[in-house]
Amino acid sequence: MTRRIYISGPMSDIPRLNWPLFNRTAVRLRNLRWEVVNPVEINNDPEAEWLDCIAADLAAMKGCTAICMLPGWEASYGARIERLTAEKLKLEIYDLADLIQEAA
Repeated sequence: MTRRIYISGPMSDIPRLNWPLFNRTAVRLRNLRWEVVNPVEINNDPEAEWLDCIAADLAAMKGCTAICMLPGWEASYGARIERLTAEKLKLEIYDLADLIQEAA
């Protein structure tokens, strides 16, 4: 089975919507042979409506086997919704630091 991981973390109220961290994480995970679902690649319009974005993100999670939680996710309403969805879908749940440490 393909290992497919969704990246989740804070965006709102963070400079450049935290996209640089999402994109760096996607590269790192792809180098670890994960198939990556990056919300920045799902919707790259910084002016998009939050509800439209979270709806598309949750739909994209359906095909995943895991979720990677970025630092600060606990303070993000959207990331908390994604984490709860991952739990409901019984995805493997990783913190970014744990994935990087496992690879070392």
